[in-house]
Amino acid sequence: MAQLAVGDAAPDFALPDAQGTTVRLSELCASADKGVIVYFYPKACTPGCTKQACDFRDSLASLEAAGYRIVGISPDSTTMQAKFSDRHHLPFPLLSDADHAVMEAWGVWGEKKNYGKTYTGVIRSTVVVDPAGKVSLARYNVKATGHVRRLRADLGID
Repeated sequence: MAQLAVGDAAPDFALPDAQGTTVRLSELCASADKGVIVYFYPKACTPGCTKQACDFRDSLASLEAAGYRIVGISPDSTTMQAKFSDRHHLPFPLLSDADHAVMEAWGVWGEKKNYGKTYTGVIRSTVVVDPAGKVSLARYNVKATGHVRRLRADLGID
């Protein structure tokens, strides 16, 4: 698992959203003034992932005003992504990476430890990709709570 670093080319992806429509990173980048915030989360409708998604939702206006688009990615099915999005009124795309190929390419699928057990899964992470498709910020193994606030500070957004 090689994590992305600032200046790396972000691997393009084409993943289905909650409605089954294919979303491509290259198209998101082309429509963003400053870039795309791609955040990876382990499981829809869990407490930590809900907190993080709602923090992004509540910060969406200021992030978009600053020129950023947001997209969330997890291994959940499109059906589960739709349920999660509807339940919490999430106005940005949630994408399904069921075979975790994109997560592997982005360095967010790997070994984790929880309550003394080691397993393989999603490492909660956020990567900002500029309009040219280059990584401008990469944060791995972030906490669900407070992460969006820190990201906003890192991006210079009030």
